[in-house]
Amino acid sequence: MNGPEGKYAWTATVGEKGQIVIPKQARDIFGIKPGDTLLLLGDEKRGIAIPPKGAFAELFGIAFQNEEENEE
Repeated sequence: MNGPEGKYAWTATVGEKGQIVIPKQARDIFGIKPGDTLLLLGDEKRGIAIPPKGAFAELFGIAFQNEEENEE
């Protein structure tokens, strides 16, 4: 699909085992390689989001930073 610059939309089909295939264009744009771990965020009203690679490490750091601040 074509849209505003830097904005994309794709469709994926869920297989019998609950797996989806990320479209090649999306994998290329976001540098997703076999074996990568992706973070999925879900909201019953807004849907599912897959943040960029590295977001998990950033969120992990923020979570522990906040925990350390709360201990002081």
